[in-house]
Amino acid sequence: MRKLFGTDGIRGVAGAYPLDRPTIFKTGVALARHLEHNGHKIHVVIGQDTRESSGWIADALTAGLESSGAKVDSAGVVTTPAIAYLARTQDFSAGIVISASHNPWQDNGIKSFGHDGFKLPDAVELEIEKEIFAQTDAPANAASRKPSLPGDHALAEAYETWLATAFKDLDFSRLKVVVDCANGAASAVAPELMRFCGIRAEFTHIAPTGRNINESCGALHPDVVAKEVVERKADLGVCFDGDADRALFADHKGNVVNGDAIMLLAAREMKSRGALAADTVVATTMSNMGLEAALRASGINMLRAPVGDKYVLEEMRKTGAVLGGEQSGHIIFSGAHTTGDGLMTALRVLEVVAKSGKGLAELIGDLRVYPQIIKNVKVREKKPLAELVDVMAAIRAAEQDLDGDGRVVVRYSGTEALCRVMIEAADEKKMQRHAAAISSAIQSTLGV
Repeated sequence: MRKLFGTDGIRGVAGAYPLDRPTIFKTGVALARHLEHNGHKIHVVIGQDTRESSGWIADALTAGLESSGAKVDSAGVVTTPAIAYLARTQDFSAGIVISASHNPWQDNGIKSFGHDGFKLPDAVELEIEKEIFAQTDAPANAASRKPSLPGDHALAEAYETWLATAFKDLDFSRLKVVVDCANGAASAVAPELMRFCGIRAEFTHIAPTGRNINESCGALHPDVVAKEVVERKADLGVCFDGDADRALFADHKGNVVNGDAIMLLAAREMKSRGALAADTVVATTMSNMGLEAALRASGINMLRAPVGDKYVLEEMRKTGAVLGGEQSGHIIFSGAHTTGDGLMTALRVLEVVAKSGKGLAELIGDLRVYPQIIKNVKVREKKPLAELVDVMAAIRAAEQDLDGDGRVVVRYSGTEALCRVMIEAADEKKMQRHAAAISSAIQSTLGV
């Protein structure tokens, strides 16, 4: 069992363990030693989001890396997928992102990519953890260093140019788009990228303060951009999370369009040109049964992976699928990139809409979703669910009552101290009743 790493790196409250300066320094040392043990020259690129803690965390991590002989380059404020791209295309043995993605500004995180651009496997993260715990206390001044200079813009520009070049010959002139950058990493990349592509875009939440990332905006609050689309009479809207590895959308009517709908749109378009390998899409346990039905009607098979874009990608690589994603907006086009990329997803969606001459609402209008509810219960610890008698009894009661006409998914968050209860069912009253019963059992057993 990993103790520091969750489904997306190390994450927590900035300044508190494990994101205190000494532990961050040790993490840098451990990462450098891992790279050295595996025969790589130690040259790392670091990027960060807009949280006020991202700078000092990057500096503490860099101090640990450099103490073990690593050379470190900073790309400054860039998106997570930009670092994945740089790790695999330039002379880097690894890429590291300082970000807590969709979490509030008080949190932060450290996530790593190998020189191939893929997130580190669980087994490698476990090895790094052991190395962190094996170290004695860091020297009192070890995590202190001269604050880093602004990142090398040429690194971010290389990513922007690569992405823009793939879409530069398309005609987006008929579309008016509202783009919500969540006061996060997209703020530093999206305007320049979309201007280069000739997209008529109006930007919101593009003034980071260090404390307003994800605050009542972005992919956590897609209804905000949906409202803006209607008020500005735009054709569609897109919103990113804090590190822009995922995107959600809104149609011209102000309806939110989630990752399930985007997978349907992309899968059909790719199948139409023979680009959907094995006519297969990889989704997760959280994707709606309605997506599965709509894909089946289009002759497309859907596989399910555990929640987490790294697990979606693992299933894609195992099965040969080239499209996968999550309801939350992580969409992976593995023929083009090694991770979910919100900006790439936005450009792909705009491409399909522009070429079709249809609106986003029309392109996904036949998607019929089952009623679905997700309840998040704060927990003080994450005991195996199978050991929780009352919780398992509530889950079994729900499954028996739904009798195949719905789904129950209960899991711990990999990035927060939460247990998530998801139920979907044709009968909305049953859905609500069982979600409440399971949540109550979790609260009574593990609640804060």
